[in-house]
Amino acid sequence: MPRFRLKTKLVLAISGMVFALVAILSYLYVSQFVRQRIADSYDGADFVAHQIFNGARQAIETDFSSTPIDTSDPAQLQRAIEESLQSDPGLNSLLQSIVGYSPTIYYAAITDADGVAMVHTDGISMGKTLPVRQSFAKVRDGGFRKQLEVVYGAPRVYEVTLPIQRAGKPFGEIRVGLSTVFLNNELRPQLNRALTFSIIAILVSLALAAGLSNIALRPLAAIGRRLDQMTAGVADAVPEPGPRADEYGVVNAKIDRLGRQVRDVKEVFSALKENLDQIMGTLEDGLVLFTRDTRIVLVSAAAERFVGRPRSEMLGASMDQVFTEDTALGRIVLDAFAIHQEISQREIETGTGHRVQLSLDFIEEGGERIGALLTMRDAESVRRIENEIELSRRLAAIGRLTSGVAHEVKNPINAIVVHLEVLRQKLQQIDPQTRRHLDIIGSEIQRLDRVVQTLVDFTRPVELQLKDLDLRKLVEDVSVLASPDAARQNVRIENLPSTEPLPVRIDSDLVKQALLNVVLNGVQAMADGGVLTIRSKSDNGSAIVEVHDQGPGIPPEIRDKIFNLYFTTKKAGSGIGLAMTYRVMQLHNGALEFDSIFGEGTSFRLQLPLQETGESVETPRAAFNKVAD
Repeated sequence: MPRFRLKTKLVLAISGMVFALVAILSYLYVSQFVRQRIADSYDGADFVAHQIFNGARQAIETDFSSTPIDTSDPAQLQRAIEESLQSDPGLNSLLQSIVGYSPTIYYAAITDADGVAMVHTDGISMGKTLPVRQSFAKVRDGGFRKQLEVVYGAPRVYEVTLPIQRAGKPFGEIRVGLSTVFLNNELRPQLNRALTFSIIAILVSLALAAGLSNIALRPLAAIGRRLDQMTAGVADAVPEPGPRADEYGVVNAKIDRLGRQVRDVKEVFSALKENLDQIMGTLEDGLVLFTRDTRIVLVSAAAERFVGRPRSEMLGASMDQVFTEDTALGRIVLDAFAIHQEISQREIETGTGHRVQLSLDFIEEGGERIGALLTMRDAESVRRIENEIELSRRLAAIGRLTSGVAHEVKNPINAIVVHLEVLRQKLQQIDPQTRRHLDIIGSEIQRLDRVVQTLVDFTRPVELQLKDLDLRKLVEDVSVLASPDAARQNVRIENLPSTEPLPVRIDSDLVKQALLNVVLNGVQAMADGGVLTIRSKSDNGSAIVEVHDQGPGIPPEIRDKIFNLYFTTKKAGSGIGLAMTYRVMQLHNGALEFDSIFGEGTSFRLQLPLQETGESVETPRAAFNKVAD
């Protein structure tokens, strides 16, 4: 169905109103014209009937008692009256003149009580029973449609009758016949002119109404264009003429103010929507917001992973269209809505085997429910974060402990070293056995000093020397650096660099040492040789370096301890490498994760934030202090 502009609608409405008004007036005029003409014909026929009555009264009321006619014999009396009526020269002259000069009268007759014509303008009909015809009064009193049927319908004869009495008793009646042929000949030309005039008046008034309303509503078209431009966001693209003092100027000024307000609101709404979409896109939790009628109006990006449907399908859909009884999540949500019961941190297992923490809160205002908020959280991620927090707490505790121990042990070691040298100088003649013991004491003191120095280095706040580089170059350097040790272990290092640059802002020495620790651990884990794969890539704003070995894997019972300082399963290991790597990743706002299948190998993932164009990454010195404290 086509859409009309407001001006078009108003022009059509005004033209329709004028058309209806003129049509009604024309109808009233034509109907009144027809009714008046038919009423005049009836009145004329009724007048003729009364004239005939007056002319026939003397003959009808003649006293035949003095004549040889037996007045007690109705038949004789009837024949005497008929002869009197037929021989009355004035009555016959009246009947002939009526038919000759009246344009609509077809005949005139006087009949007895049985309908037999005693006097008739048509001599052939005299003495015959006249047929009963419809009264012309019904045409006069009928509707406009019936009157038009008389004018334009098939020829018919109607009658106007006037009863006659003699001596107070019904004697007969006067009948005046009206032919529609005669009526049409007189009325139709006038009616056609009236109809033609009415049609012309309707068309002219319709054209005038359309033209005048179009001219009068021309400013409304301009207002409509301004409104269309405003809704399309291009209201400022078309310059308007100078201000006007009439109603159009007032309305246009208000439209301009309204347009500015709408644009301001639209800008604010767009900014809010963009911010909200950005927030919802970065949330790790799955959020679904329902309205009062359980329709979904807000969905976070993470909700797709939990529900198993894209956001485009969920937005605007009702609850029962998204959640079904086929899944555990759907059954719980549907049951909670059915009984209006909130869900508080309930953990369920999805069909894919993942554990999900679920909560449902109903939003109410004034005791009336206006919506609901469904929150879904990955239980495994929660536990992993809790484990990382626990690990950071333990590292912080170890840092505080080792810092104090290193400080307290360093001074005695220095004193022991000094006194050992003094003892060496005083003992001029030392037997080989004693010298061997002194050398052992000296070497152990040096080893203890290195351990203490390591503790000091681990707990000391680090000043990062940040610079921009491509992480792929650092990975290549580590591969080259670790290749000799790998070759001795019969291990081949396979570097699979990213096809696109991985710009990062890091302390290259610290990150290189952290990555080298992971690579060497992987090499040492493959006692029988194999392939160590180093794969680098970008993922959701982060640079990922994944180191996968083909070793025996990490036993489940020690996986929670591998980042603890001094924890090691190697005979010659120090237990510092992975703890130092974990610390370096924290200093760079990164992360260190691993996946291990016992008997099949281990994959470590080092994650660092990618450097965006124009971004200045500053990793504060306090990052480690926060962990150490």
